[in-house]
Order: sequence, then C-alpha cells, then structure tokens
Amino acid sequence: MPGLLRISVQRGINLAARNHPKRSPYAAVRISKQILRTHVVRKTVNPEWHDDLTIAVLDPSQPISTVYDINMFSVDEKIGDAEFDIRPFVQAFKMHPNALPNGTITTRILPSSSNCLSEESFIFWKDDNLMQDMCLGLRNFESGQVKLQLRWIDILQGFE
Repeated sequence: MPGLLRISVQRGINLAARNHPKRSPYAAVRISKQILRTHVVRKTVNPEWHDDLTIAVLDPSQPISTVYDINMFSVDEKIGDAEFDIRPFVQAFKMHPNALPNGTITTRILPSSSNCLSEESFIFWKDDNLMQDMCLGLRNFESGQVKLQLRWIDILQGFE
C-alpha cells in the first residue's frame, strides 16, 4: 500500500550533553534509502524543531529516527537513536477510519521492551487525517526523548 508519511518532528527533550553543555542538534529520519533531516537548533539540549518531513512508504518497515549534534570541524556526532514501527499505523489506515467521528482513537500502543516509546501512543482520526503522537526515548546514549506526530497521506485517494 504505497503512501506518504508526514512526520512532524516537534522537539527534543533533555538530550545528552556529555562534554558539551550546549549541543546544536538536528533529527534525521530514515526509511530504506531515504533520509530527511530537520534544521539545526543551536546551543540547546531541548531543541524546538517543528519541522515536517514527508517520506515515501513503499513497504511499512521500521524507519529509524536519529538525533545528531552538528560539528563544524569533524563528522556529526550521533547522540542517540530511536526506532518506531509504522505497521500499526498502516493497519489503522486500512480500516478506513474516515467514517469515524473526529477525535476517535483507533489504536493504543503501550511502551515496551520491543519499542522505543517512552509513553503510550494513540493512533486517532482528526480533521480527516489519521494521526499518531509519540514520544520516543533515545537509545545508545545517556538521555533524551524526541516528540513526533505522524500523519498518513494516501497517494491513491484521488484515483479511486
């Protein structure tokens, strides 16, 4: 089921500082060979990005969201990563939720050892869109979370 996934990368929370009390982070999202990234927010461990990234989904595999610190003099440093599974989101879309009342929650996903959610996540129908809010805990570093919102864009909608 081809479609586009709009990922609104909202903000980072308490990103690891290590030896750098003021990071200059950006977030990158990867699915398959596609990589998109937010703008850089200078000198903060709590960046506010509010960037919308739209990525083509041909196979609902697991995209990886990664946060980096920009470095002017060497390779950008990875300061955590998080993975999320879009299969529940795609399954909810296949149920044709457009017949549901605005605000209806179709799916509830709890944090577990098999996902990077730091709080429960809901897939819901709002303003003629299927959406999901999520807060991802970053792995492979001391601390940090990234808040995202997903929205499915059906590219076949106009052809039916």
